Amino acid sequence: MPAATLDGMEGPWGTLTAEYRRHLETERGLSQNTIRAYQADLAGLASAARVPPDRVTLAHLRSWLADQVDSGAEPATLQRRVSCARGFFAWAHREGFIASDPATRLRAPRRPRNLPEAPTETQVGDAIASLASAAANGDPIALRDVALVELLYASGLRISEACGLGLRDVDFENSTVRVLGKGDKERTVPMGAPARRALDAWLAVRDRVAVPGSPPRLFLGARGGGLDPRVARRVVHAATAAGGASVGPHALRHAMATHLLAGGADLRSVQELLGHASVATTQRYTHVTNERLRAAFQQAHPRA
Repeated sequence: MPAATLDGMEGPWGTLTAEYRRHLETERGLSQNTIRAYQADLAGLASAARVPPDRVTLAHLRSWLADQVDSGAEPATLQRRVSCARGFFAWAHREGFIASDPATRLRAPRRPRNLPEAPTETQVGDAIASLASAAANGDPIALRDVALVELLYASGLRISEACGLGLRDVDFENSTVRVLGKGDKERTVPMGAPARRALDAWLAVRDRVAVPGSPPRLFLGARGGGLDPRVARRVVHAATAAGGASVGPHALRHAMATHLLAGGADLRSVQELLGHASVATTQRYTHVTNERLRAAFQQAHPRA
């Protein structure tokens, strides 16, 4: 096989990739390392597609990339392979070797985001108990922290949503909170009795933290301004560490969803509570619940 062809490639693929290699070397001036990486990528594509270059479709390309994801390819590797395929087919189309470019709409597949480890109900309870113990002397900031964590867990709020709450957003008569979520979408979520009691205790001392010019925010920082989300995150991390989990506020939101589903709540209701635009996003939490059920089955069932 001539040196200019790609290893293991013959026929139309070998001929065309040999021309492309010359283009990469002479016109684009790419390094030999980059060219070798492209060689390997195109050889893998040829093997996966099993059709000549002029018969490759977008479906072939997407299937090839999906296989890479399943094989654990890193995001940088996936992006390089997308760039390689797009460059190769754009060049082949421009030079008249193929009638159309199948890669114009090719994008690297999104890797599924792993959910952070959600604390158990016991761990959440221990975290809040730790905060409540620190607030037993009536310290305003400690009482604020109890209210913050209670509300994050009770209502499944994002940290930005909690820090952005105004005093008028809390309806004590109906035990609800009005939340402005992503995309400025408003939703109303319930809060439980513990969260309501914690908010009552905080609001009773809020004036001791407020200063002239303090914003009408529900939660204030130590100097009287609105509570900074970064400070709120540190509060959650410290509290959950005391409870044995050491997680951030988003994990409390995940815990709320997971515990609701485990308790029998329906998926659509949880979707509305969390403010998800798509139920598919909420669906991720069912996998966590299913894994726990499977683990319990394996551990306890006599015929598991």
